[in-house]
Amino acid sequence: MLHGEEHVRRYQETDGAEGHDWNDTTVLLLTTKGRNSGRPYTTPLIYQRHGDDHLVVASYGGAPDHPQWYKNLLADPEVEVQVKGEKFKARARTATPAEKPGMWRVMARAWPDYDDYQTKTDRDIPVVVLERA
Repeated sequence: MLHGEEHVRRYQETDGAEGHDWNDTTVLLLTTKGRNSGRPYTTPLIYQRHGDDHLVVASYGGAPDHPQWYKNLLADPEVEVQVKGEKFKARARTATPAEKPGMWRVMARAWPDYDDYQTKTDRDIPVVVLERA
């Protein structure tokens, strides 16, 4: 099973032939700009389509703080996305309170552990909407 940097490398080398399908779900690569360093950081994330957009969840396994990639996109919402061999620029935004329940259900169907992660933390786990630029 692929993890972290190895997952990113194999995904990029194979245009997602290795790494897109993972643990019975689907993964995209999200590249954010480091809010302090300005360097690009690429993270493999479970995703689902939502109309023309892609959804990801800033769960961090239910940790008490947000993942670094989410903090980065809050500072600069202009991101790059790779889904299989397709690469595109997107604008990331946090789902509104009105949007989130339906989007959460979509994501929890793709990865049921999200519901467990939310019970582990007092933090409201964000759903992020990636809108193609």
